[in-house]
Amino acid sequence: MRLATIRHEGRQFVAAALDDETLLDLDRAAHFARYETNSFRDMLAVIEEGDYGLEQAGHLIRRADRRAMLKVAEAAFLPPLMPVQYRDCLVFEEHLKNSFAAAAAMTGRSFDIPSVWYDQPIYYKGNRMSFIGHGADVIWPPYAEFLDIELELAVVVGTKGKDISRDDAPGHIFGYTILNDVSARDAQMKEMPGQLGPAKGKDFDTGNILGPYILTADEVEHPVALDMEARVNGERWGGGNSRDMHHDFAAILAHVSAGETLYPGEVIGSGTVGTGCGLETGRRLHPGDRFELEIEGIGVLANRIVRA
Repeated sequence: MRLATIRHEGRQFVAAALDDETLLDLDRAAHFARYETNSFRDMLAVIEEGDYGLEQAGHLIRRADRRAMLKVAEAAFLPPLMPVQYRDCLVFEEHLKNSFAAAAAMTGRSFDIPSVWYDQPIYYKGNRMSFIGHGADVIWPPYAEFLDIELELAVVVGTKGKDISRDDAPGHIFGYTILNDVSARDAQMKEMPGQLGPAKGKDFDTGNILGPYILTADEVEHPVALDMEARVNGERWGGGNSRDMHHDFAAILAHVSAGETLYPGEVIGSGTVGTGCGLETGRRLHPGDRFELEIEGIGVLANRIVRA
């Protein structure tokens, strides 16, 4: 199933996509079915309910009370959830090679992929408070001139775990969503020689986007192999398939959870798929641009970037 967090007529609730045009307000549907639960007012509560929450949602979807339906066009999409913790990886080799070549052309310095990248997943922790949802505007940060999109697949952690094995890792995944890690490339190039990872190149209000839906893990075989495409103003910029991840999400969860507890509601991005950003192909965003990131089975995450 595909689940979203919606604001409609002054209410916020979890909804399920019945098709590409119709949503089911699960909170209202549960009320009409006389379920004694408030879980469908909040995505994290659904996640923490585990299999029971998904079973309830599935039952409500099968009944699909018309009184709880609304049109997708009438709904305001929020981020499916505000992450409990947010990490972003870099696991697509093509993206890294292309980006290093572009950075070398911009700075005159040469860049080589370090051996550690092949040995283990590499990630940073980003600003979990800066997320917006499908349809919301991205506000151009005043210190940057070179803005870029990033087409990423993200996993939502479903169950708590520490020292998770690769074999057990898929069982800790609640679902998958689209991540657009909007990046200020000029700020990023300036700060990366400091060797502490991205900061103002990634961290600004409205700079992280999730949605529009979480596709529950039972709908996807592991490791995931989903087609991905990025478009700006209707023009295809690039894309690929998640099967090309050098480290799959099982390896990522195993590595991140080594000696560290993962909690329900954490979000971990894959990093950008090859050709999934403008840096790789010599493109950059301009004020007013509309971008659409599409991942098979999840949907289309569409936003616009504007000057304040």
